[in-house]
Amino acid sequence: MMHLAFLFLIIFTDGSSSQKVCSYQDVVEHLNFTADNSVFKMTRPVLDHKRPTVVELDIMLFAILAVIEKTQTFVPFVWVTMKWNNERISWDPAQFCGITQISIPKEMLWKPDIFIYEMTQKDESPQNPYMYVSHDGTVCSEEDMKVVSTCKMDVHKFPFDTQRCTISIGSAVHCVDEIRVFPFSNSSRATQFSREVIRTQGEWEFLHVTVTSQNFTIDDRQWEYLIYTFTIKRRPLLHVTNFLLPILFFLILDLASFFIEDRRGEKLGFKVTILLSISVLLLILNDILPSMSSKTPLIATYCVVIFALMLLSLLETILVTYFMEKDCVPKEKLRLKENWETKQDTLITEEKRQTCCLMICKASEVNTSVQARESDALLLILKELKELQNNLNLHLICKQDGGQSSLLAARINRAFFIFYITTVSLFLTLIFIAWTT
Repeated sequence: MMHLAFLFLIIFTDGSSSQKVCSYQDVVEHLNFTADNSVFKMTRPVLDHKRPTVVELDIMLFAILAVIEKTQTFVPFVWVTMKWNNERISWDPAQFCGITQISIPKEMLWKPDIFIYEMTQKDESPQNPYMYVSHDGTVCSEEDMKVVSTCKMDVHKFPFDTQRCTISIGSAVHCVDEIRVFPFSNSSRATQFSREVIRTQGEWEFLHVTVTSQNFTIDDRQWEYLIYTFTIKRRPLLHVTNFLLPILFFLILDLASFFIEDRRGEKLGFKVTILLSISVLLLILNDILPSMSSKTPLIATYCVVIFALMLLSLLETILVTYFMEKDCVPKEKLRLKENWETKQDTLITEEKRQTCCLMICKASEVNTSVQARESDALLLILKELKELQNNLNLHLICKQDGGQSSLLAARINRAFFIFYITTVSLFLTLIFIAWTT
């Protein structure tokens, strides 16, 4: 029995010792990866210097953080993946328990000097400290980057515009004989991946991304780089409700002001108020659009033309008011003469009344005091009623018995209203067609 137990113990001991245990550190020690070993990071990792290093790139759009028209700046948050082959690295996975890849710090290996040409500000987002190394020497590095880049924007159709911003990525030092850059995904695949992972777009809608490859030559040396063109479309609802519609409402109010009486000052003050409101909106537009543009923005044309029409309407109101008031000047002088004669009659009547009051006061002092106060109040009321009646008569006379200036003002007002309606309708139709085509 003891011999049988001893036999089982030997069998189990040999079985457990036959299972090999491996770790990533074994692979690191086999490859001689140490912090002091600078062999793997000093030069381009090829065994033949004539053979270029092939770098495969992939960029996915994760978010659209900002698009600033004033400074022509495009700020996306992208995920960049790079793959290349390090010919000095290889191991047999069978010798290390099937380990096919390990992760090591980025400082331990050579990396391609890939950078973005349009980038104007250094990326300050946290960096991924590791990269993957496969048993066949394939190195994979992944980075998430906040790219602050320049973008030549066309704001001609703002806010119904579509922008195309590019990210050009390539090597800064190594020419095409040393580093070749290829896209890992084509345009359709990169667009599909970006749509799946995108998280925020703000007022912009991501349409698609196009991947192309180009070369440029400097001093007989040729460089290769990839161009990722991101096409985005603005969502115009915010600008329509906050800017375009208010200006259109002010234009409608200006049209409605033609039904206000021209002889009163309310129409003139109303038009001036509308003109000042348009001026405030133009100041807001100045903070949005860039200072220089290849084409005049349609929204600037929209605002300037409406502002000019309102200014012309204001000048027409001033001219019409001048002609209408011109016929009322002689009648106004006649009214002033009648008022002066009325005041003279009032003074004579007042003197007679005071004389009578003095004679009556001798008979009864108490009754005289009460009657004098009532008489003064009645005379004041009568005086105000007469002045009001004279003003009303003057306005009625000017309105009914208008002279040549009043007739001319009425014709100008009627003709300008027809011209105003026609011009506004034609302009709004043309500007709408230009925005939608």
